[in-house]
Amino acid sequence: MKENASVRLNDYSDDELIKNLPGFENKYITTNGVKLHYVEGGSGKPLICLPGWPQTWYSLQPVAMQLSKRYHVIIVDIRGMGSSEKPKSGYDKKTMANDIFGIVKQLNLKNVSVMGHDIGGMVAMSLAFNHPEVVEKLIVLDGSHPSEGMMQMPLMPAAGTFNQKMDANMPYAWWMGFNQVKGLPEKLLEGRFKYLQDWLFNYVMIDDTKMTSLEREVYAAAYNETESIRASNAWYQTFNQDIEDTKTYQQLTMPVLGIGSYISYNYMNMGLPYVAKNVSVVGILDSGHYLFEEKPQEVLDAILPFLAS
Repeated sequence: MKENASVRLNDYSDDELIKNLPGFENKYITTNGVKLHYVEGGSGKPLICLPGWPQTWYSLQPVAMQLSKRYHVIIVDIRGMGSSEKPKSGYDKKTMANDIFGIVKQLNLKNVSVMGHDIGGMVAMSLAFNHPEVVEKLIVLDGSHPSEGMMQMPLMPAAGTFNQKMDANMPYAWWMGFNQVKGLPEKLLEGRFKYLQDWLFNYVMIDDTKMTSLEREVYAAAYNETESIRASNAWYQTFNQDIEDTKTYQQLTMPVLGIGSYISYNYMNMGLPYVAKNVSVVGILDSGHYLFEEKPQEVLDAILPFLAS
């Protein structure tokens, strides 16, 4: 059984998965004291892509090939994700943004565009706040920097709103609290992460059949181990520090594009103008949270004109 399990895990390795992205390569870089994995392909102006929870670089697979026809695409497994290192600390978004800034400097990139989804969107925004001199354009999908508004999230769901699919008007994201707990999630989820993952995909996607069986296996394998669960939950456990950091940031001046699903569009449309002067928000309202999988063409239709303008 152990040999068969090992064979299955090898099927979901970066070396195997990169074969689905012709022209892309797996690479590693050590920056800001952490070793990060990234995949790189295409040519043109640099576009750094940052995935979210509970996924890896492979979440960009539905759009990466099209993007690489026009841009030098770099998809990073952020600190604690996938094949990147999982240190004991450094999961506040300012430190994680410095990880990405280190990549920009070491690769000698100039005027990068940065795109982030979910937690990756938080890191992308932090990079723009802390190092605006290197960010030409910023794209965030269903995820913006932690703010004090998080403190208003309910402990209990409003009556009648906690159903099979997430309610856009009264969203209940119980995992925001669960992921704050240290030690227990690892014990509950080690080797069983797919149960949480599959429930989540169904809850926050309109059509969760668009998340393929391969993708589900890839992400379950990436988050099944204790250290992966600990590290990814640390992204959530630093939100209080992230909120404090926002109090020192200046309003963003580079062009910012927000792309929101039916869940987050209204919140992004209200919130992003407070932190960015030059912002537009697009709603893909027939998609849930995992926009790359549900509506890849609509995402490209929003991204490509923005980057080219």
